[in-house]
Amino acid sequence: MNDQFAEWLMPPKGVSRSVSGENVTGEPGKGGMADPAMAAQPGIAEFGQVPDLEQPNPGRDLGPKHKNRAWIFLDPTVETPLLDTDGPGIIRHIWIATHKEYFRDCIIRMYWDGEETPSVEVPLGDFFCNAPGFYGEIQSNVICVNPVNAMNCYFPMPFRKHARMTIQNRRTERLSHFYYTVNYTLEPVAGQTPYLHASFRRVHSLPYDQDMVIADGIKGTGTFAGCYLAWQQNNAGWWGEGEVKMFIDGDSEFPTICGTGTEDYFGGAWGFGNKTFSSPYSGYNCGGESKTGQRHAMYRFHLPDPVWFHKDLKVTIQALGWRSFGRFLPLRDDIAATAWWYQNEPHAPLPKLGSPDDLENI
Repeated sequence: MNDQFAEWLMPPKGVSRSVSGENVTGEPGKGGMADPAMAAQPGIAEFGQVPDLEQPNPGRDLGPKHKNRAWIFLDPTVETPLLDTDGPGIIRHIWIATHKEYFRDCIIRMYWDGEETPSVEVPLGDFFCNAPGFYGEIQSNVICVNPVNAMNCYFPMPFRKHARMTIQNRRTERLSHFYYTVNYTLEPVAGQTPYLHASFRRVHSLPYDQDMVIADGIKGTGTFAGCYLAWQQNNAGWWGEGEVKMFIDGDSEFPTICGTGTEDYFGGAWGFGNKTFSSPYSGYNCGGESKTGQRHAMYRFHLPDPVWFHKDLKVTIQALGWRSFGRFLPLRDDIAATAWWYQNEPHAPLPKLGSPDDLENI
């Protein structure tokens, strides 16, 4: 039997909980309580979400117990809480649906066990392998993006004392129709269980002959879980000759793990054949012809082939194309990288995100 499903046949280890706009605290017996005649059910403002409704509620003729708070509003600049619960437990599934125009302007963050700085800080779309302008359906084992812009995450996220998940709207106007559900279990978590971390980096034009950093500054013991790249060509022709390199536990000039090419690392071959694909652990979900301005997106998850580190980790990728006389050309492409890994706390500071203008895809 697949270990992923073995626990279905075992006695429950804890209790199942879920938060959404219909039950923001996840308390038992507190779902679907919003009254269409009220601004919102009691406790919304105290929790930190915007309580008012800006339009007539579609359930106003039906009363409570109907669909009265399916979505929430996001005020400008505010970190709106989506989950705030004591542990121990494990986040099992996140579902989010909103307008694709918001994907780089909303930042998802996760804080474990009361920490002041987040362990996860990534633009919403990139966390779900769909940067704005790089849309593609994904059917992997941990990230699924289904019609239309329905984003799902199945990375298990254990926590011992506390879990807090927020979404920040960095636009200047209030955002409406933000839908979410977070499913989690409250159960024992072993003392050495590592925590999920995720970071984001973006370089508008990679300096000549400089590698793109996917992950760096990671200190401690853990497992590299994978990455997603949103890549825009600034040159014509094939762009993916560069190698992925993983510097592990003190590697300096040369890495322990070195790939053979960009499409090779992401599970393809021969330039992906100008075709997109999505598989359980790797995919090329946005792309096509190799030309100036073309956008490409790729993901790779190291679930069956873990990359373990005991002291530190750095992951990079080269950007290489072709020039005259059969020579490689270092490219100056626009690349954004999201990295996921598990490690014990404390973690080193995550890289700065930059301003909304820095993150914008134009």
